[in-house]
Amino acid sequence: MLEISNAVSLADWEIELTGIRATGKGGQRVNKVETAIHLRFDIKSSTLPSIYKERLLGFKDHHITAEGIIIIKSNSFRTQSLNKDDALKRLKDLILAAMVVQKTRRATKPSRNAKKKRVDEKKKRGNNKALRGKVSF
Repeated sequence: MLEISNAVSLADWEIELTGIRATGKGGQRVNKVETAIHLRFDIKSSTLPSIYKERLLGFKDHHITAEGIIIIKSNSFRTQSLNKDDALKRLKDLILAAMVVQKTRRATKPSRNAKKKRVDEKKKRGNNKALRGKVSF
């Protein structure tokens, strides 16, 4: 069971975990041990609350397919159990990131004093640059 928040959790049957062979440098055990994890989670058929589903389906992330399936591949570690934990953590982080509400931006304009300071700074910089010219006697 994966705990998303105090009220929301995912059952084990909702998350499909498959062991796959990890890429990278090998050794004696290369192409024999399936240490990487391939995680698949179907948003539409899950038991998540509807607000979670809506936000996840509207969330722009390369892990979410057009069909509403989250696919995460984890092969950072050398053991399957650590990769499984990493994949589940990344799934939880993705779900929580989709639930963050962005603060709406209100357009503001600079004050008269701020505009005056900006122009004064520009004039001062321009004067400094003008003094760098050649000195004629």
